[in-house]
Amino acid sequence: MDIQLLSAVLFGIVLLLFLILRLKIQAFLALLIVCIAVGMMAGMPAKEILDTMKDGMGSTLGFVATVVGLGALFGGILEQSGGAQRLASFMLKKTGEKNAPWAMMITGFVVAIPVFFDVAFIILVPITYALSKRIGKSLLLYAIPLLAGLAITHAFIPPTPGPIAVADILGADLGWVIVYGFFAGLPAAIIAGPVFAKFLAKKIHVEPKVFEENKSYDEKTAPSAALIISIILIPIFLIVVNTLITSPLFSKYEIPSGVLYTIELVGHPFTALIIANLIAWYFLGVRRGMQKEYLLKVATKSFQAAGIIILLTGAGGAFKQILINTGAGEMIAEGLNNSFFNPLVFGFIVAALVRILQGSSTVAMITAAGITAPVLAQGMYSVQQVSLIVIAIASGATILSHVNDSGFWLVGQYLGLTEKQTFKSWTMMTTIIAVVGLLMSLLMWFIL
Repeated sequence: MDIQLLSAVLFGIVLLLFLILRLKIQAFLALLIVCIAVGMMAGMPAKEILDTMKDGMGSTLGFVATVVGLGALFGGILEQSGGAQRLASFMLKKTGEKNAPWAMMITGFVVAIPVFFDVAFIILVPITYALSKRIGKSLLLYAIPLLAGLAITHAFIPPTPGPIAVADILGADLGWVIVYGFFAGLPAAIIAGPVFAKFLAKKIHVEPKVFEENKSYDEKTAPSAALIISIILIPIFLIVVNTLITSPLFSKYEIPSGVLYTIELVGHPFTALIIANLIAWYFLGVRRGMQKEYLLKVATKSFQAAGIIILLTGAGGAFKQILINTGAGEMIAEGLNNSFFNPLVFGFIVAALVRILQGSSTVAMITAAGITAPVLAQGMYSVQQVSLIVIAIASGATILSHVNDSGFWLVGQYLGLTEKQTFKSWTMMTTIIAVVGLLMSLLMWFIL
């Protein structure tokens, strides 16, 4: 094991936490400083350090910047139209105040099966703002259950990219992965979502961030809940169709090239959100009498919050790339090959180490699967057991999201949390998900 490399990574994480939490240096600057420090300690040439930072930021922002920008526009119009408040009122009537966190958990759990985590979060987070404002309780009471639902299905249940890749590498059956993903995911969603949120909301009160205070909200003149739900579902529906059609589930069917081209175009998150924005701009704005100049002002103001999110996410991507290029995750994980573990626990530990060191849950899952596959090849394991190992790896890849994960910054900035609050809420939530997911996997392993 390369002691110099391990020391560089550990030093980088400690330095980053010190700069942000102790010295209160702006996180964007702190991340860039640590990128350079880790690269130098790992022995990377100066040009390679800077090129890696550039590549990491560029590759991260290629997708995130576009989605965040479009999501900010969508959220701004939804907020100003009174649509979010109206939808919150509708949800409360259907679920009641006590059950609103459960409704958010279920929404996140279902929506994230076909939709990317960050896209679904950006589309749905305005609802948590409105619920918090309406009831007067901490934003975390509603946001954490939503995030728990989103995070669990993003990691546990195909056709999201992570579990599909792991299942393919390990030779698991997708059907069993989906079944066990639900069995392990539901208890994790309940404990990490509404249960944890109820406890957390008593400790940390967070006022909801809004794009602009809408003091003239009148439920009688606000757009109907049906219209709001329809507009929110449009990008989700388009992305769902694209995900299903291009997934292995439909590989047996012959789809005309023209149809496939159209679905891939309009079902991409970029295009789906553009379409949703145009529909929202017309039905929630122009058709309801809003002046185009006012809509332009709302749109411009919504980008102010998006700017810092984009910069922080990009810097997190740069840090992640530095850690990936050093090979730290694979170095430590391969060291475990010399030790004996239950393959399920082994997969969890490998994924957890890679996740903690380099941030990306998908990269952690794929890396852990590649290292665990040879271990499975040496034993006789049933299809069900291999599928449970997929869930254990997904659990490990969810654990302890912190400063090198772009999701940490995305969630913290969108919810208006300090770094310390993000650790206490988001990081703890992801850890609870991982632990419960592992325990449920082990329980089903021994039952089988």
